[in-house]
Amino acid sequence: MLRKNALKYAAVLVALLILWQLLSMALKLSFLPPPAKVIVNLFIRFLPEISVHAVYSLWRVFAGIGLSMLFGIPLGLGMGYFPRLDKFLSPVVYFTYPVPKIALLPLVMLIFGLGEFSKILMLTMIIVFHIIVAMRDAALGIPKETFYTLVSLGAGTVKIIKKIVIPASLPGLFTSLRVSLGTALSVLFFTETFGTQHGMGYYIMDAWMRVDYTDMFTGILVLSIIGLLLFILLDVAESTLCRWKTGG
Repeated sequence: MLRKNALKYAAVLVALLILWQLLSMALKLSFLPPPAKVIVNLFIRFLPEISVHAVYSLWRVFAGIGLSMLFGIPLGLGMGYFPRLDKFLSPVVYFTYPVPKIALLPLVMLIFGLGEFSKILMLTMIIVFHIIVAMRDAALGIPKETFYTLVSLGAGTVKIIKKIVIPASLPGLFTSLRVSLGTALSVLFFTETFGTQHGMGYYIMDAWMRVDYTDMFTGILVLSIIGLLLFILLDVAESTLCRWKTGG
């Protein structure tokens, strides 16, 4: 399965590079360098410079995902399994979820400063709501008959959640992470243009300000690769933790 997906990704990458090359040749614009020039620049500058920015961006993404899961999974499962908790928290979630989180960036930076925490907090604010809603709906969607066997054997709430609710809700968790990841990377790029000198967002904007379009496209390429690797990582994690979906 992974090998088949790798071949698909490689085929799409080749097609995009060909399209990029054709556009570069046809338009002949100074700010659209050919892909070969960008790839060569990537190999030259990745280890001494770009890798540092990539590590900072990855750290922020993983920290944001980790915090979102830490708070979102128990809240979502609790709302889905305990009706009273859902009745109490649902209005709060429904009221705050639609608020565009990027609009809160100035407020977050005023309160928490321009450091790492404000950037990670912005990512968390985006991802955590997706997780809460997905886990809640997944738990609510479990047929009641599924619990009867464990209940008849005297299983308590903790065991039911561990053996039934969590495994049944895991696909919803991975779906929510996929949905929120693209938005999270966009917000990460935006936050990395403020109060920092590290991160792919800073690298791309710095190259743009220096009118170095080869560097700019190199940064865009690296950020795209980071997103692709994160999606692949989610696929691997889901195939490992949710083998029952495919009978594996």
